[in-house]
Amino acid sequence: MIAYLDGKLAYKDPAQAIMDIGGVGYEVKISLATFSKLPAEGEKAKIYTYQHIKEDGQALYGFLDPSEKALFMLLISVSGIGPGTGIVMVSSMSVAEIREAIVSENVRAIQSIKGVGPKTAQRVILELRDKLRKDELLAKAGIDTVPLARQHNTRRSEALQALVTLGFARAAAEKTLDQISQKHGGELSVEEMIKFALKSH
Repeated sequence: MIAYLDGKLAYKDPAQAIMDIGGVGYEVKISLATFSKLPAEGEKAKIYTYQHIKEDGQALYGFLDPSEKALFMLLISVSGIGPGTGIVMVSSMSVAEIREAIVSENVRAIQSIKGVGPKTAQRVILELRDKLRKDELLAKAGIDTVPLARQHNTRRSEALQALVTLGFARAAAEKTLDQISQKHGGELSVEEMIKFALKSH
């Protein structure tokens, strides 16, 4: 998995950026928030990325702010939200606005985002509100949750990608990883998650 790109910004528009890393141009789909903060073309930049691989191709999604990437990873962990919808969500509202809408269970605010229906909005709130409330409490106590969330989500997404590559149906792999996480906690390595998943089938 490509975790970040650190190099020269060769091109940018509101939907994508091209990063020149040692003479290779990486096309990255970006949010509006990231676009607005990117430096001028030709300048150095570091973009945190999520690599999405599926049968008919792959894509990189990029964020200047690690907390935006962490929220994006949480959003796409919800059934029915793919990376395309995830990037629309973080482009439509700020990280703080989305977190606030989920924590306060504001279905209308989430539903106002293009491509998010009432059922999906309710599912986002149901699946993420407790996690985000816990993060807020920890943040108030002075504990930084983003690196923890990022590590866990990155490990989970790597394990998920490996299982899909090994022939698991994506939905079944996600369900299995959820069960493993509930049973063993969130501190497992990618290898341990994959081993448990393979043993459970």
